[in-house]
Amino acid sequence: MEVKNYTATAKALHWLMAILLFGLLALGFYMHDLPLSPDKLQLYSWHKWAGVSAFLLVLVRLAWRITHRPPALPAGMAKPLQLAAHAGHLVLYVLMIAIPLSGWLMSSAKGFQTVWFGILPIPDLLGKNKELGDLLQSVHMSLNLLFVAVIVGHIGAALKHHFIDKDDILTRMLPRNAKEN
Repeated sequence: MEVKNYTATAKALHWLMAILLFGLLALGFYMHDLPLSPDKLQLYSWHKWAGVSAFLLVLVRLAWRITHRPPALPAGMAKPLQLAAHAGHLVLYVLMIAIPLSGWLMSSAKGFQTVWFGILPIPDLLGKNKELGDLLQSVHMSLNLLFVAVIVGHIGAALKHHFIDKDDILTRMLPRNAKEN
């Protein structure tokens, strides 16, 4: 049987991740250039807690995606565009894994252990190394900038499908779609 819409679980995971990731991006860019203070350290803690949560949530999302086939792309969609759509989704998933890992590695190398929600210490992956920490900070920032560009492309493609192509690519991912499987 051909799947016509995303499941309610897939939609919930998509939109929960979207909200969490936009919040993480906004907080990350905001706190980056703040002067060192207790408030900045608290913001970093919250950012790291949310980053760990996003990492765990993307693993759940990947497990769901692997076990629940997504709807097919429109039959009339050109093959190069289908390949671009699949590549774009792959890049999003890779970045949703690579960004929190780069942040974890950076925190480890800078000597700041992550304590998830202030309760559960997450083991450091690297020993303290200032030069490596600075390099990983650049990697983390670069990956986030790439992520923003890919998200803009993702949103742009969804809007193009809705307003120009007039297909159901966008509406089948919206909450409360009456045609849900």
